[in-house]
Amino acid sequence: MNIDNIIANTNISTTWSMQIALVMIICNVIAIIIGRYGIQVRNTAISIPILNIIDLSLTELLATTSLGHIIGAGTILGLRSINLIN
Repeated sequence: MNIDNIIANTNISTTWSMQIALVMIICNVIAIIIGRYGIQVRNTAISIPILNIIDLSLTELLATTSLGHIIGAGTILGLRSINLIN
């Protein structure tokens, strides 16, 4: 199979909208909340206060937002496939 044919036949519909941004923000907030209560061994490095409610280290913040982007990408693809977002 030729890779050029696969690339040429893919549907490129990656328009960014406010709906997609909100889905990604919500997924990242959910991942930060999961990380706040799910990480058992806390890192005592540089602390980043978020709204003076929780203290996450830079490592924990990067890990949880990475998870949030993975969840968000899957959520956006799923919502697009069932035509709930444009």
